[in-house]
Amino acid sequence: MTHEDYMRQALDLAREALAEGEVPVGCIIVWEDGRVVGRGRNRREKGRRALAHAELEAIEAANAVLGGWRLHKAALYVTLEPCPMCAGAIINARIPQVWYGAADPKAGCCGSVLDLFAQPFNHHPQAHGGLLEEQCAALLQDFFRLLREKRRNG
Repeated sequence: MTHEDYMRQALDLAREALAEGEVPVGCIIVWEDGRVVGRGRNRREKGRRALAHAELEAIEAANAVLGGWRLHKAALYVTLEPCPMCAGAIINARIPQVWYGAADPKAGCCGSVLDLFAQPFNHHPQAHGGLLEEQCAALLQDFFRLLREKRRNG
C-alpha cells in the first residue's frame, strides 16, 4: 500500500466522524509490516470528552493490538496536523513517522503554530505534511461552513 492509500483510510474515518456531527478528523496507525494496528476518529461531542481526538483513539487501539505502549515501528496517518496534546502523545508513544493532510494554522504542532517534534524531548518524530491535503482540507472546510450556516439560521 502507498502513503495515499493509508491516508484514504484515515479520510474514511474522518467521514464517519462528520456523519456523527464531529469535526472530521480520522487517523490510522500502520506497523512496519503494513498492518493497520490502530484506528481513530474524533468523538469529542458524542462522548463529551476533551481527550477523544482521533490520534489518541488510534494510539490506544494500537497499544491494545500490540500489547505495549511503544509504537517505535509505526507510522501515523492523520487528516489534520496534530494539536499539542496529540503531538505530545505521539512523542510519548515513540512513533517515528507522522503523515498529515491539512495544516492547522490555529493549533498545529508540526510546524504551523510550533514544531513540538523539534523541541529537546527524548524522541523526535518526522512529520510529513500535505498528503492528500485538498481532500482533507475540503472535509474540514465543508464542516465548518455548515456549522456557521446553522448558527446563522438557527
